[in-house]
Amino acid sequence: MIVGTAGHIDHGKTALVRALTGIDADRLPEEKRRGITIELGYAWMPLDDGSRIGFVDVPGHEKLVRTMVAGASGIDFGLLLIAADDGPMPQTIEHATILSLLGVRRGAAVITKIDRVDAGRVADTEARVRALLASSGLDDYPVLHVSSVRGDGIDALRARLVHELAAAPVGGVDGAGFRMGLDRAFTLDGVGTVVAGSVSAGSVTIGDALALASTPDAAHRVRSLQVHSRAAQDAHAGQRCAVGLAGLERTDELRGQVLCDPAIALTTQRIDVWLQVASLEEKALRSGTLVHLHAATQDCLATVAVLGQPSIAPGGGAPAQLVLHKPANVWHGDRFILRDASAMRTVAGGQVLDPLGPVRYRQTPERLAYLDTQRADDPLTRLLGALAQAQYGVNGATWLRSSGLARWPFDLAAVPDIVVGAGGEWVISRARLDEAQAGLLAALRDFHDKYPDEIGPDLLRARRLAAPRMPEALWLQLTGHMIEAGAIARRNGFLHLPEHGVALRAAEQIVAEHALPMLQEGRFDPPWVRDIAQTARLPEAQVRQVLGRMARGGDVYQVVKDLFYHPAVMHELAGLARKLAAEEEGGQVTAARFRDLTGLGRKRAIQILEFFDRIGLLRRVGDAHLLRPGTLLFSESTR
Repeated sequence: MIVGTAGHIDHGKTALVRALTGIDADRLPEEKRRGITIELGYAWMPLDDGSRIGFVDVPGHEKLVRTMVAGASGIDFGLLLIAADDGPMPQTIEHATILSLLGVRRGAAVITKIDRVDAGRVADTEARVRALLASSGLDDYPVLHVSSVRGDGIDALRARLVHELAAAPVGGVDGAGFRMGLDRAFTLDGVGTVVAGSVSAGSVTIGDALALASTPDAAHRVRSLQVHSRAAQDAHAGQRCAVGLAGLERTDELRGQVLCDPAIALTTQRIDVWLQVASLEEKALRSGTLVHLHAATQDCLATVAVLGQPSIAPGGGAPAQLVLHKPANVWHGDRFILRDASAMRTVAGGQVLDPLGPVRYRQTPERLAYLDTQRADDPLTRLLGALAQAQYGVNGATWLRSSGLARWPFDLAAVPDIVVGAGGEWVISRARLDEAQAGLLAALRDFHDKYPDEIGPDLLRARRLAAPRMPEALWLQLTGHMIEAGAIARRNGFLHLPEHGVALRAAEQIVAEHALPMLQEGRFDPPWVRDIAQTARLPEAQVRQVLGRMARGGDVYQVVKDLFYHPAVMHELAGLARKLAAEEEGGQVTAARFRDLTGLGRKRAIQILEFFDRIGLLRRVGDAHLLRPGTLLFSESTR
């Protein structure tokens, strides 16, 4: 368990930590000279069973709220300190607001310096503190009295912390990937670069590979671990941890980054969130407001887009999208704080619902309903809620990563009414799958009614007709699923209903029985479409359409409009072109030589050579055509 102090400057935070742990959390010379906390301080309290409770001592000065938020973001239990002789001060109020907006529901208010005032002043301060807790939504915080100088109340506070440790939730979400916001980075002889922070999720063991979330491809082996300044073999959520990493260069940019399991590495600039406006704000929060986003140790500018309503009133909450001005690393469930553009006051806070917010359709009722389902903590509940709202299902791998999960925390295949695509990447509810399939079947029926002589739309056109907003990866899996089930068929890249394909094949068979012998008999000078139709006594449009479909399938070859060649004849013509290329220096094929060799007119010879250029057998260079080296088109191996 990690305990964090909060409160106004000079209200005794560092002194209380020292009284509980015996450790002075102020480690910088400037901090000792001025008597204030500037950077985050760390300490630990050893317990009788050998375990330790970690402490994060945060600055209380108004100019250091950014540092305070970085420390408070990783704590499990908050101690809000108020000096008895001062009472609640401006930073006390803001720190209480921050603890509330960060969701730190386990904590206590501690009235310090009771040795400096009488009992009446303590009682008055307590009344003001209770009013502050009530206005901040921290009603559950008990109010304790201590004196770090005389030791009053220290044992009682220590006992409460031990009790809270025993009552703390054990472990985290099964399958959670390791995540730790970095607030320190330094170098140790014999170890190399060491980074430190509060573990927010998952666990890590020596020998594991970790990466900075911003550069997931550069993984680093864990060489050493320290938990609360003690060597360890592993570390998990709820602990202060220092990690020695092999191959990581120490830079000033390490602080503020996130160390994580490479499987969950995620970078984003558009996040959908549940946003709670501070109750002490004077104005509603509107779309377009520029704010500072503080998430763990990260800090960046962002623009607010309120979803589903024009604004959020003070004390109210609503979904919103934050458009970040630079990439950040956040996952579902991460808590954050928003301060105004000048970084002078805390205006709101909340929780990430989807770290991969969409650019379009973010205001639709379906999207808002989806975000509402993502407020649940349980992964299975959230997944079922997402699938109920996701018309086309979700990409399982993306959903896992955005949730910070390295693997499914439950048996996905055993969940009723869920269909899982190949590799587990496509996940959709049975009801939504039935709707998507019905939509595609209806689109194909409409297409066949409008264009009865065409086999069907290609994959991309069918997607535009049936499900234009479905992600391409999910579309390919949906069509593959339906083809495998026999609901639809695919022919030469075109989708169609099975019965339509049967009808077309029957019509094509009639045309093919007449056309193919005529094309083969015509050899280098085959009949045109109109001549085939006249001889076979078939509609010219039908012959043209059928031969066009046959050309797309490679059953015939179309050289120019309404002129088709039999495959065997085209192989023969290609053989002649190869022969000329082999005989001529530089592998050239000229229209004149090809005309003489085939006995065709110049115009037809040029048309055939240009066809060979289009399909990649030859390439045009000036007036000559050169055989492309290595091409297998119309070679003996492709017959």
